[in-house]
Amino acid sequence: MQIGWDILWFIIGVGGLVVVHEYGHFWVARKLGFKVLRFSVGFGKPLVKWVGGGPDHTEFVIAAIPLGGYVKLVDERDGPVSASDSPRSYQNKHPWRRILMLFAGPGANFLFAIVLLWGLFAFIGTERYKPQIGEVVVASPAAVAGLRAGDVLRAINGNAVDDLGNANLELLDAISSQAKMTIDVLGSDGQERTLTLVVDDPSERRRLTEPARIYEGLGFRFWSPRVPPVLGKVIAGGPAAAAGLVDGDVVTALDGTPVRSFSEVADYVNARPDRSVAVTVKRGAEQRTLTVQTVRAKDAAGQEIGRIMIQPVEDLRSYAPEGMITKVPFAPIAALGASISESWKMTAAQAKFFGRMLTGKISFKNLSSPIGIADFAGDSARAGPEYFLRFLVLISLSLGFLNLLPIPILDGGQIVFAVTEWVKGSPLSERAQALGWHAGLVMLVCLMGVAIFNDLSARFG
Repeated sequence: MQIGWDILWFIIGVGGLVVVHEYGHFWVARKLGFKVLRFSVGFGKPLVKWVGGGPDHTEFVIAAIPLGGYVKLVDERDGPVSASDSPRSYQNKHPWRRILMLFAGPGANFLFAIVLLWGLFAFIGTERYKPQIGEVVVASPAAVAGLRAGDVLRAINGNAVDDLGNANLELLDAISSQAKMTIDVLGSDGQERTLTLVVDDPSERRRLTEPARIYEGLGFRFWSPRVPPVLGKVIAGGPAAAAGLVDGDVVTALDGTPVRSFSEVADYVNARPDRSVAVTVKRGAEQRTLTVQTVRAKDAAGQEIGRIMIQPVEDLRSYAPEGMITKVPFAPIAALGASISESWKMTAAQAKFFGRMLTGKISFKNLSSPIGIADFAGDSARAGPEYFLRFLVLISLSLGFLNLLPIPILDGGQIVFAVTEWVKGSPLSERAQALGWHAGLVMLVCLMGVAIFNDLSARFG
């Protein structure tokens, strides 16, 4: 059930972004005089096919494998071209036209993300979560540096921090770049302090860049609200639903041990993979005890955990003290500026962290394949429309960035070829282009292999 849900929202989300990307290529190609033979969403066997009107009679296809798409142009490299089509072929267009057409796909993804984020900011606004420390582990690097529960982060290495999202990015930036980081905090006593947090070992710093490792390694957690042990949602087909738990049940005890918060429920269940747990719940005026069989899973750090497929109540705002969560509204013009700024910040962060991944400063375990993206799509869809739209923003920016990498099989690599031809005054040899394509294909296969390994190992060890 869950797998089908994830696949459905992956196809809806990623399929829609592929349409945006390929339409960018298609629209600019038509405007610049290229002849488009086919517009395909997906690869492999066509499932749906129709032919557009004149003069080009472009073939539109929805294919069986929803992992990308392409726009096929008239091109001498694919075979003989008629005299009437030759002026509109890819090879016979000036390099600047090719460059614009190639950039249009990633550009459409960037534009789509900005417009979507603009709408979210203008109609919903955004929320900022105060980066306040909730817990510091004794003798950890954070404790040695002098970090205390109740401290509020103000800056990391001189870069201002006003939100948990900023804090996450700045911490990853700092831990992946140097052994020491300076942290400016405002204490619960109202005093400002500057701390120096040290992680000398490069291999340990790299380990801390793995998913869900950084806070465990540094030895602190941000504050989070104590959410009551109410089942906001019992996922259909999961162990909790099979045992008879329903939405709205209040968990009072696990194996006879009283619980006071949803996090206590989660911690207890997570520590018991493939075990039976006696769950005592209050349902209205009635109290009952049901036996739930946990299933074995992997968390983001690859640790084995137990799951029973339940979720807390969705609205956590009512459990946070005043000032912990700040709602920020935007006027339409301000929302546009904020969306451009946020899109640029996320794309720049992707570029920086991808570069550090290639140089060994950030773990390759952060690469995610379509398997992980499908999980992300399903989870965001369950959380609600706003979260799914934010998922689309992130994936659209990622799709735009990845396609601009200078790998020959991608748009960025073809742009490099076109720029080289423009400067050189003649095309690269067919041999050089073929070698580039093969090298690019090998690089993509290697990256995808690592990403798939990460996602499968996170699930099955």
